[in-house]
This record gives sequence, C-alpha cells and structure tokens, in this order.
Amino acid sequence: MVEEAQLDPKSKSIPNENLKFGERALSAGGAAFISAVIVNPLDVVKTRLQAQAAGVPYQGSCRLGCFDTNSTLVHDLRSNSAPGMCRITGSASVCSDNQYKGTLDVFYKIIRQEGFSRLWRGTNASLTLAIPTVGIYMPCYDYFRNIMEEFTTEKSPSLTVYVPLVAGTIARSLACISCYPVELARTRMQAFKGTQRDVKLPGVWKTLVDVVNPVKGSNNGYRMLWTGLGSQLARDVPFSAICWSILEPTRRSIQSAMGEEPRAGSIIGANFAAGFVAGAVAAAATCPLDVAKTRRQIEKNTDRAMTMTTRQTLAEIWRDGGMRGMFSGAGARVGRAGPSVAIVVSFYEVVKYGLHNFHQQ
Repeated sequence: MVEEAQLDPKSKSIPNENLKFGERALSAGGAAFISAVIVNPLDVVKTRLQAQAAGVPYQGSCRLGCFDTNSTLVHDLRSNSAPGMCRITGSASVCSDNQYKGTLDVFYKIIRQEGFSRLWRGTNASLTLAIPTVGIYMPCYDYFRNIMEEFTTEKSPSLTVYVPLVAGTIARSLACISCYPVELARTRMQAFKGTQRDVKLPGVWKTLVDVVNPVKGSNNGYRMLWTGLGSQLARDVPFSAICWSILEPTRRSIQSAMGEEPRAGSIIGANFAAGFVAGAVAAAATCPLDVAKTRRQIEKNTDRAMTMTTRQTLAEIWRDGGMRGMFSGAGARVGRAGPSVAIVVSFYEVVKYGLHNFHQQ
C-alpha cells in the first residue's frame, strides 16, 4: 500500500495547487505558533542537558572538570587537552542540587529553582524564529514537491519516491539560512541558567548584541551571528530528509486505508499520526548532530567559536562522553519533535483544506 501511495503522489491528497504562497505561509505560521508554545519546555530541557554535557558551569561553586591522568591540574571539559578523568568539582551538596540527572529532574529543578515560567524561556525567540522559518519551509516544500512530482511522474516514475527527500532538503536549507541568528539567540537563551527568579533575563536582541560585543570593532563581529550555521544545516538537512521520506508515504497510506475523500477529521488524523512517527524517528537519528549544534552555539570563546567545525565538535563530544554524550537530551528531543512535527503538519494541512473549500464556495 505504501508503494501504491508513492507511485501515485496525488492519491487522496488535498487539492491545494490554487492556494497562494501567502495563504500557505499563513497556514504554516499559525501551525508554528501553536507548536512553539506547546513544546518549548521540552526544548529548554533538551538544551539544558546538552549544555551541561558541554561543560557549561553550574550555579555557585560547582562545575564540571577533567583531570589529566598525568597531572593534578583541573581543566575545563571543553578544553583541547588530552582526555582524562572527568568529575564534578566543588561542594557535593551544591553539585547535587545543580547537576541535572535526567529529563524529569530538569523539569523539577527549573520549576523549584527558577520558577515555572522559566520552562518557556526563549519562547519569544522560538516564535520569532518559528513563524518565518516554517512560513518559508512548508510553502517551499509544497512548491518544490509539486513541481518535482509532476516532472518525475511524467519522465521517470521510479524517482518519485525520492521527491519528498529532495524537496524537504532544499526547503529546509533555505529556511535555516534565512533565520539563523534568531536560532542562535534562542539556544543561548535556553542554555544558560538564571540565578534569581525575579531578575529579567536578556531577550533576543540583547542576546545577539552580547554575541557580537566580544569582537566588536573587528571584522569577525557580525560573523559571530552565523556561528554554528554549518552544524545547524548538518542537523536540519538530514532531519528534514528523513522526516519527509517517512511522513509522505505514511500519511498517504493512512488516507488510502480510510477509503474516503479527504475531510477535516481524516486529514488531521492521518497527518498527526504520520508526523508524530516521522518527527520522532528523524529526531532520534539526528540527535548527535543536534548535540554538536548546541555545543557550537553556546561556545563563548570567540577564537574557538570561529574555528570549530562540526566534525571536530562531534569528535570532542565522543571523547568527553562517548555514546551517552552523543545522545545527551535525546529523550527530550524525541519527545519534543514528535508532537511538534505532528502539530505543524496536521494544522498546516487542515488550514489549507479549509482555505481550498473557501475558494470553491
């Protein structure tokens, strides 16, 4: 049934070719808004776990350090020294209270130490990022997919199965590059811990200014706003390729199994189920690349940030934490990505369906 759906890309699909780009962007923006608000706490948890694994200092006198096996000198976990023995340095009680032990522990400690509202830290950046990003991503994906499916169906039907992969890759790359500085700000806002409940933390603009300020007056100033773009693309491009390669045939198979013309209920159900599975699988598969992206974005050493590469960062993560380090925050990432993709895709498709019916009437 999956093969039949792939060979006939228009089967049980929503007739939306007459929708304008602005209408598609509006549908995607609404979907992104809802998703960003709902899943932001899991994004904060994931980023905190990854930042901790990267050696971001804990509050107070506790920090993560490494002992060189041939020296008594304590090194920062992110240093370029030879790998040795790693442990927490500082008061045991302080360390225990500020070290995260897992997803649920992050939730508990953020709420207890910083306040419930800090779970939505960076939501303004998420909304600033998600609405234009998804507003570019989803309509461009539709556009590229429709063109390529029409071409391959006529010229080379055997290649139609690869259309979602290629269309998703191109669309995601465009969206990622156009909005990257806001993504950098969001990661930094979520990674670093507030020490006082009532103190207002820096917003998107202040965070970006702080990124540029350390190298103000040099030629590298505004280049810092694009620090980690390579890691972002290295994560998002395969994520999108995997996600759409699973999502498209799955939702078409579900719609085909329902054996009825598309309706709002069936559209939401098929897209939510397919999006949840596709998002979770893609998130799990690309988790090491997400860890590398986070580590590059939170690096505050200017010289190091400008010279780091994704490959070097992955090697460093493996050296410091092994397989566990490569999958830091995996539970929170998968728990976030599944519902996020499901919400975005189902909302986007059902709004397109409603707009199509409105035009017909």
